[in-house]
Amino acid sequence: MITKVARVYSFDQDSQDDLIQEIVLQLWRAFPKYSKEKSTSTWTYRIALNVSISFLRKESSRKKNHGDYQQHADLYQQESTELEEQIKILYQFIELLKPTDKALMLLFLEGCKNKEIAKIMGISASLVSTKIHRIKEQLKSYFETLKQ
Repeated sequence: MITKVARVYSFDQDSQDDLIQEIVLQLWRAFPKYSKEKSTSTWTYRIALNVSISFLRKESSRKKNHGDYQQHADLYQQESTELEEQIKILYQFIELLKPTDKALMLLFLEGCKNKEIAKIMGISASLVSTKIHRIKEQLKSYFETLKQ
């Protein structure tokens, strides 16, 4: 779960490793305040997403490194099945989203229900439903644009 969150919020393996380390550190620090009334996955997601969003905000220089990422994108494009290609496109799309929308999509793709996403994100379930619907529409347009 932590690795998936890190993959969505970072561009390269080094950044992912740094983010994973930061998430684990924050989980460790927050553990004494953990309440058994909350599910472990909800608690972990909430911390992981908050740390990731903060990490993304602090790493504004990462935008500069995005050019390097694009140059090395050819290294990542090995022969793959159609499904793997669609997954790559999905992650490229997710990369373009705002940090909170990335979190919503990540939780949605993990199979979380809207109520659980709302609880993790601290927003209403109806807002989750609306945002996911809008993101899906954007994704559909994104895929159609790529096909042309």
